[in-house]
Amino acid sequence: MRRLLLALALVAGALAPATGAFAATDPAPGAAAAGSIGIRLVDAPTSAENDPRAKSYIVDHLPPGAVIHRRIEVSNTTPAAVHVALYPAAAAIKDGSFVGDAGHAVSALTTWTAVDPAETDLAAGLKAMSTVTINVPPDAAPGEQYGVIWAETSSAAPAGGGVTQVSRVGIRLYVDVGPGNPPAADFAVDTLTAQRAADGSPTVVASVHNTGGRAVDMSGTLGLSAGPGGLSAGPFPAVLGTTLAPGQTEPVTVKLDKLLPAGPWDAKITLHSGLVEHSAQATITFPDHGAAAPVKAKAAGLPTWLLPAAIGLGLLLLIALLLLLLRRRRHRPAVALPPPSPQ
Repeated sequence: MRRLLLALALVAGALAPATGAFAATDPAPGAAAAGSIGIRLVDAPTSAENDPRAKSYIVDHLPPGAVIHRRIEVSNTTPAAVHVALYPAAAAIKDGSFVGDAGHAVSALTTWTAVDPAETDLAAGLKAMSTVTINVPPDAAPGEQYGVIWAETSSAAPAGGGVTQVSRVGIRLYVDVGPGNPPAADFAVDTLTAQRAADGSPTVVASVHNTGGRAVDMSGTLGLSAGPGGLSAGPFPAVLGTTLAPGQTEPVTVKLDKLLPAGPWDAKITLHSGLVEHSAQATITFPDHGAAAPVKAKAAGLPTWLLPAAIGLGLLLLIALLLLLLRRRRHRPAVALPPPSPQ
């Protein structure tokens, strides 16, 4: 019997209430009103309550021997009852994408992970709760591992055989094993490249290098300034979905307005992953077609003239204060001393 995968979604939501991050199957064409199956993370560790990434995925640093529990919620907004299977599967970060393996693919992380209950029958419009338990063995190897908790539904095969339709939605797992504090997450923007798409639309491609010890999920914006005639444009959102494992370098693409002139432009991109944020800038010009040469990006901070100006202003204020003190001392009235007391 052949199995047809209709939808694969990897989004999510962390033990404070998590935000309403939600994963839902992509409906079939023309079936937008039919509803979907969704899954979201209900709990987040209080230590990461300010980290938006930890509220979207199960992101943890665990010592060997640790056990954690996270609640997840599955919902059915379709008009029919469904049977949902919940289970862990292996995942990897490839070519800038977080890829969850189809089916019950096994990894070290999946052998530590269990979902209870692992199956649920959901009537139309109802929700159900399950608990994900990750039990790290005492001899677990250090390093970050990736996985996914799938919520899977299957349709019955037609009589006489045929296609079984399978849909999956899931929550990502980023689990780092090791003693002490977690490795720092960080990244750098190496270059900015101006390009033209096949339809003539300008795009900017940022080459991003993961310089830290944890995976990063990139998002952000790009702005243009000092263009022809003093024009400015943006901010333009980066195309979402780029994920980098430690040591990886991948492009982050920003699509721009087709009516923009070629330039030159001062381009500034600001990217973030969780609580880590960096900005970089470069001067770029869009080619007539294809891609221009990559331009090395510089960390964007204060304007180069601002620091010398601030130092100069500080010196002027200090000189003015000293002159004021000297002037006050020169004009201070003499104070008469009392006559000596008789002996």
